[in-house]
Amino acid sequence: MTIARDEIGQRSETVRRANLSAIVRELHGQGPLTRSELVARTGLTRSAIRGLIGELAVGGLVTESPAASLGMPGRPSPLVCPDPEGAVVLALDIEVDSLAAAVVGLGGEVLDHIRVDRPRGHSSVEQIADDLGQLVGVLRARRSGWSEIAIGVAVVGVVRRADGLVSMAPNLGWTDVPLGARLERVLGSEAPIHVANEADLGALAEVRRGAARGAEHVLFVSGEVGVGGGLIVEGQPFTGVAGYGGEIGHMPINPAGLSCRCGSVGCWETEVGAVSLLRRAGRPPHSGRAEIDGFLRDAEAGSPTALRALAETGRWLGIGLAGLVNVLDPRLVVFGGLFGRIHPFVAETVDAELDRRALAAPRRLVRVVAGSLGAEAPLRGAAELAFEPLLADPAMWMRRRDVESSRDAVLPLRRVVA
Repeated sequence: MTIARDEIGQRSETVRRANLSAIVRELHGQGPLTRSELVARTGLTRSAIRGLIGELAVGGLVTESPAASLGMPGRPSPLVCPDPEGAVVLALDIEVDSLAAAVVGLGGEVLDHIRVDRPRGHSSVEQIADDLGQLVGVLRARRSGWSEIAIGVAVVGVVRRADGLVSMAPNLGWTDVPLGARLERVLGSEAPIHVANEADLGALAEVRRGAARGAEHVLFVSGEVGVGGGLIVEGQPFTGVAGYGGEIGHMPINPAGLSCRCGSVGCWETEVGAVSLLRRAGRPPHSGRAEIDGFLRDAEAGSPTALRALAETGRWLGIGLAGLVNVLDPRLVVFGGLFGRIHPFVAETVDAELDRRALAAPRRLVRVVAGSLGAEAPLRGAAELAFEPLLADPAMWMRRRDVESSRDAVLPLRRVVA
């Protein structure tokens, strides 16, 4: 009988934690919802929703407004809101020509944000980690009193997610760099650090908060100096066995092309990246974002040179994309970063190449759109990555915070006694 009661208790606890997770995921992804809406979205009973919301409110993760009808007839239903201050994460982004750090609250609200340009060229992991440490120091000084529950890091490289090892980042000059371990030392935080490829995180952000919201089969193609890809299958990120998937920028596409920094020849990014685009336009190819901004201003003004460069880049974008559409059969392709910015200029050319080269069946199903989060998509995705453990088990986070609060309350008494 005791064993049976224990098993029943364990099952009940498992169900409770799963239900808490379902509610927090809905609020984090959708924003404020009424209790009635939560009943409809989760399938839980009204009494279950009432009790679980009470737990989350006591745990500091949600707040409830006074009952309001929200303009709808019938009995008023309280509005449940995720509390951005109740749980925050730190998001970091390592690009070739910039670094960024942000504090993001539950519900996806960006509470503070810094992005700084850095000169293109190789930098050691020690230097970049130290620079990120300085940015984080500024954020922590601005918002005293909070502690992040986790840290998410986006980086332009091939990442082993298990420990944050960057096995290859050609545009940073990195090979087998222990980024996660270095950041642990520099940031001095007990919060877990999760590192992932920036395009994978850009895809996650666009699906949860951007142009692909609600879509379940998405290919995210991001271009800056390099080219990265992120794939969402049935609503879940697909990254391969160890997190190395999605390196579409190094897909061989032109046997007679240029040498790539990865050591191969004719990779897709040598034909569609920022360097090739500027070179075609007769501009310094290894310049920073200011040069790209100037180029796009010329294109908007109708410069024939700029438009020819865009047309050629769009042709190569379409050629590579046709192969990916044939292999992956996505419903939606989202252009991020530079590709999102040039989409209005290249959309017609890309579509023409897809019509010409992609198989008819997947071509009929796929649409190509510009992302809505711009250059901040990887940073927002890093925040989503950091929130994932909390979303999976809010009860564990609330219990951990209770333990830490109790410990903090006891420690001063121990010092006095000592």
